[in-house]
Amino acid sequence: MSWLVLLLSGVLEAVWATALGRTQGFTRLAPTVVFVVALAASMAGLAYAMRSLPLGTAYAVWVGIGAALTAGYAMATGQEPTSAIRLLLLAGIVGCVVGLKLTH
Repeated sequence: MSWLVLLLSGVLEAVWATALGRTQGFTRLAPTVVFVVALAASMAGLAYAMRSLPLGTAYAVWVGIGAALTAGYAMATGQEPTSAIRLLLLAGIVGCVVGLKLTH
């Protein structure tokens, strides 16, 4: 159960990071509300997962999922350039996250 919660928390990290970029310094209400709610839920899920998973593993997985999804979304929407090397490096992050799960 902790791994599933951690996975969902990593997805929510990507949501709040993306929403933060759209708040324009917290001057836009809707993205600010999405940011606050997703941030709180993401942190709560991370805290829950850390009750049964090692700190370093849980944090690395959480950050890895969030970073890969945030960068992938930015590339998919044209906000960042896409290249084979960028995709390969993001796949490396995902591979490391899977490796942490498999070695736990």
